[in-house]
Amino acid sequence: MKIVFRTLALARYLTLRSQLKDLEKVIGRLSLDQRRALQALAQKEFANAAASAVPHLYASETVDRYAPWGDGAAIAIERMRSDNLPLKLRGIATWLAVVYHETKDVPYGEMQDMHKAVMRSVRLLKESVGNAQTTDPAWMHKVA
Repeated sequence: MKIVFRTLALARYLTLRSQLKDLEKVIGRLSLDQRRALQALAQKEFANAAASAVPHLYASETVDRYAPWGDGAAIAIERMRSDNLPLKLRGIATWLAVVYHETKDVPYGEMQDMHKAVMRSVRLLKESVGNAQTTDPAWMHKVA
């Protein structure tokens, strides 16, 4: 059974890694004002996910409490690919929050690497907007 879990985790890692590359390209093309809006949305999404009963299943349409992951990341990626800017930003913010919680306490090395990559993306987003926020959100200190 261990090998099945390990294989599933590796397959999930490969999917998330591909999605993260796409996400980082999209973030790189955003203007400063759009990144500021994204940071504000990400702050809200992280808070909403943390407050949910099962954070790693946040934004999932089908919720199975014992599932290792839901479809929230896939839904968020589809939104990110939209031409509608608010929907695109919401998708990016949701993906960051969902994958952060999904990879948070997974014992496999590649998933821990994914968690670090998500934290790095959040930190780079925060740094790219500088002192745009008047408040210093608590979740940024926990994530970055």
